[in-house]
Amino acid sequence: MSYDDDNIFAKILRGEIPCKKVAEDEHTLAFEDINPLRAVHVLVIPKGPYVDWRDFAATASADEQAAFTCMIAHVADLTGIAEGGYRVASNIGRDGGQEVPHLHMHVLGGEPVGPLVARG
Repeated sequence: MSYDDDNIFAKILRGEIPCKKVAEDEHTLAFEDINPLRAVHVLVIPKGPYVDWRDFAATASADEQAAFTCMIAHVADLTGIAEGGYRVASNIGRDGGQEVPHLHMHVLGGEPVGPLVARG
């Protein structure tokens, strides 16, 4: 999967599509998912054009990587889910269920999130 400058997150970062912002810093944006799967469902994205974790780990600066990691904890604090617990998940590639070719983390909580993967 290669980076697509017309993906929905790139459009959000450019201000072409609105979002309900939760937090933002120089390198990272956090916003509410438009189809939440739990009471709290926030997406955390780097502002750079990174497709997935491998791309991000190989090419993002140390400052970008630190900001992205810290934003996840900040979102948990801001949304009040840090104490009760939450899940952080990222879908990578076709087999991982990635739909948007821009690295993003789902921060889910505010209620039990269930098993990591449904048994089938």
